[in-house]
Amino acid sequence: MADSATRSKQDIEAEIAAARERLAGNVAGLINQVHPKAVLQRGIDDARGFAATEFANAKAQVIDDSGRVRTERVALIGGAVAGVVTFVLLVRSILKNIRRR
Repeated sequence: MADSATRSKQDIEAEIAAARERLAGNVAGLINQVHPKAVLQRGIDDARGFAATEFANAKAQVIDDSGRVRTERVALIGGAVAGVVTFVLLVRSILKNIRRR
């Protein structure tokens, strides 16, 4: 910026107008950033990104780099699921027998 003694009235008015434009742009940007629809969209985008990352991580657990299924991992997962189902059925059976008495 030039020294204030050498600036003309038009220079000062132009600087003020430019500052107003920057300020108006900043305010409009802030309003858009905190608008409920913008906040909702950012939340949706974050959730989609998180889900895509987690899906890729889960897929990497059962598919190797060459695209083949990792049978040992699938067998472990299947065994775990079977164990949980067996446990739940066993607990239900025990609770039914207790209620009958």
